[in-house]
Amino acid sequence: MSGVLGTTATTASAPTGGAVFATALTGAVDNLQQLQSTSNELAIKAVTGDLTDIHSATIASTRAAVTLELVAAIRNKGVDAFNEIMRMQA
Repeated sequence: MSGVLGTTATTASAPTGGAVFATALTGAVDNLQQLQSTSNELAIKAVTGDLTDIHSATIASTRAAVTLELVAAIRNKGVDAFNEIMRMQA
């Protein structure tokens, strides 16, 4: 996930505010889906005996797990922030 969450808009026509966050979050979820797909493909190859390098399957699985934890943590922080804002209005 190199730079997906760290992107910034510098041009005048670029999206701002919530649009930038939404774009970054969408990119992170897309990246997560790709990592999970790769991990699943390598796991199937490992089970069927077609995998020649178990190391690559282990790395792909770990990357998918860590990325999933990151996306879940970001989601949780977003929900917490929303709940806090809603409490302020009451």
